[in-house]
Amino acid sequence: MASERGTVHATEDGRVAIRFIRLFGHPPEKVWRALTEPEQLAAWFPAVVDLAGEDELFFGVTERQRATYGMTDEPARKPNGRMLRREPPSVLEYEWMDEILTWEITGTAEGCRLVFTNVLSDREAAGPAAAGWEAGLEVVAAQLDGMAITWDPFARAEELASEY
Repeated sequence: MASERGTVHATEDGRVAIRFIRLFGHPPEKVWRALTEPEQLAAWFPAVVDLAGEDELFFGVTERQRATYGMTDEPARKPNGRMLRREPPSVLEYEWMDEILTWEITGTAEGCRLVFTNVLSDREAAGPAAAGWEAGLEVVAAQLDGMAITWDPFARAEELASEY
């Protein structure tokens, strides 16, 4: 499977940022749906979340995480994130735990350009996170192109981890 590496770099405030740039032959509105609609997120995003929320968000454990890693949701299901910016179909930015995730979509003559940035406080988590996001973005690209997902995104992320 072809891959497009993300970049990992230190931020001015001592955290670390992961950045991916993708060009899609699809309009911004279609890419926006891939990044925000629960049924599309379920195929690639590492949590269960409803991004339609205006302020507080709850990121829950997926069925795969329950089965594979024995993870569980916090029983009270207290919000563990918040929406920072939601400007369809061009900017989506939210906080999840101690991370900031920013999705910027710009229309182009051929479709659109997506710039995704994940800012983390934990430098040790950057490599595994980058591998996971890369695997997830491969699923997004396949979804947009109408291709069947014939691979396991979790296994793909593990395969990519050594490259980060």
